[in-house]
Amino acid sequence: MRRAILVFALAAPLIVIALWRLSPGAAISVLALSHALLLYPTLRPNVQWLGPVVTNFHTEGRELWLTIDDGPTGDTLALLDLLERRKAKATFFVKGKLALENPGLIREMVARGHSVANHSQTHPSGSFWCLGPRRIAGEIDACNAELATITGIEPQWFRAPVGMKNPFVHPILDRRGMTLIGWSGRGFDATMSNAEGVLRRLMPHIYPGAVIVLHQGREWSLRVIERVIAEMQDRGYEFVIPDQSRLKTKR
Repeated sequence: MRRAILVFALAAPLIVIALWRLSPGAAISVLALSHALLLYPTLRPNVQWLGPVVTNFHTEGRELWLTIDDGPTGDTLALLDLLERRKAKATFFVKGKLALENPGLIREMVARGHSVANHSQTHPSGSFWCLGPRRIAGEIDACNAELATITGIEPQWFRAPVGMKNPFVHPILDRRGMTLIGWSGRGFDATMSNAEGVLRRLMPHIYPGAVIVLHQGREWSLRVIERVIAEMQDRGYEFVIPDQSRLKTKR
């Protein structure tokens, strides 16, 4: 579908020119449609028109994948202690610039049985969706290089800042053998500090094989993450890190 959208977007200006004398309204409609077909899958996380986005994984049990964005931050060691105490595993989608500043925290994540993945080098949350291919490749490659140097392992998973992507992201990831990871549910805990409110947002999207996204580095992060883990475990779920073969793009 990505190819069809791009072909139409490229052809739209010519169609508009051809239609303008016959019907300006139709020409404007074609232009608006071409913009919408590009902007909707770009600005809406998990929309798969531009390429596959992992939103869940195959499981025969009550398993969830906990993903934690934006680290490593000052609460990392306390968060790792919390995960160990709750017997929960997680994947940390980290910023390359913070990994460079805190390599010991990255190594500690891995040492405690968690996985580390790419969340871009500088996390340009307001502009990543509109960056060109060179800048996007630079954000991904720089973070990959930092994590590979620290852990000795090339990251296989990428999550775009705020989940937004554009037509350049999938080809870049494909050339690097990487997978774009989205989520089944998010609690908006990046800005919401109320743990019960976060849970209310998450619960409609919880099912076996769901991918949960939470954040670290906020004053309330530990409290919210612990509340979510406890509630899910009370409901009989365990937190695992699925391997690549279990990842799915559709429920």
